[in-house]
Amino acid sequence: MIDRLITNIQEKQNPTVVGLDPTLEMIPHFIKEHCFKKWGKTPKAVSRMFYMFNKEIIDQIHDLVPAIKPQIAMYEKYGPNGIKAYIKTIEYAKKHNLVVIGDIKRGDIASTAAAYAAHIEGVDIDGAFFDIWKEDAVTLNPYMGFDGIEPFIKTCADKDKGLFILVKTSNKSGEELQDLQVGEEPVYNFTANLVKEWGKDLIGTHGYSKIGAVVGATYKKQGDSLRQRMPNTFFLVPGYGAQGATAADLSGYFDHNGIGAIVNSSRGIIAAYKSQIISDKHFAQAARSAVIAMRDDLRGAIKI
Repeated sequence: MIDRLITNIQEKQNPTVVGLDPTLEMIPHFIKEHCFKKWGKTPKAVSRMFYMFNKEIIDQIHDLVPAIKPQIAMYEKYGPNGIKAYIKTIEYAKKHNLVVIGDIKRGDIASTAAAYAAHIEGVDIDGAFFDIWKEDAVTLNPYMGFDGIEPFIKTCADKDKGLFILVKTSNKSGEELQDLQVGEEPVYNFTANLVKEWGKDLIGTHGYSKIGAVVGATYKKQGDSLRQRMPNTFFLVPGYGAQGATAADLSGYFDHNGIGAIVNSSRGIIAAYKSQIISDKHFAQAARSAVIAMRDDLRGAIKI
């Protein structure tokens, strides 16, 4: 998975991952009106409009970006219908050769963790196998330690899947736990050491492990330090754009070859039409323009 992701990044010369995290408020009026008219003001209508919205954006950006990252909570909110839109979005993205990072942030132990691991492992039902979710990688919360990560690791090796484990997140209140000092070190350094250890036997041909880290763009100094601490760990980087980080903040997250990280933007891309004086019928074209602007911004600061 990590080699496929890096190859996609290099081919498209763009370390951007688009977060497909729709909300009802983001949906253009003409799509909303169509779905409400056909299915009423129901979860089914929202599911259909989310998929229509995502599909048009994928059509416009798949030649520019290496990956998408749908946040499952946006879909789970609407129950089974929402989950159907999540899975259909992933299936459509895979048809366009996009790597899919399922932003699920699971974190539990024992049989519960093993059940969550089905997101990348699939399920065997008395000899019949199903890859229900079709994600290439997922995000995990490591707060419960190795017991919550272990069920996913074998799948990374056996089925070429990947993980991105929360290390230093982009939100301000993450400091309340992540920056606590243990001796002379912040907690996030201990987490980084664990992630590095968990991934040491899963290094791909590009020199990066299938077990990556989530490192926020909003903490440049810490991010630069974590790159030095974790030279073989690929970073998934939230916080660009809407949360205030710029490409200049991220130069230290990449290695001397210009690889090592993929940078997320969600509403800054998929809701770009709302900040432009255009018809909402051109929302997908606005997303494409936003991707190009982000790509060029990143290229200007990073050797790609």
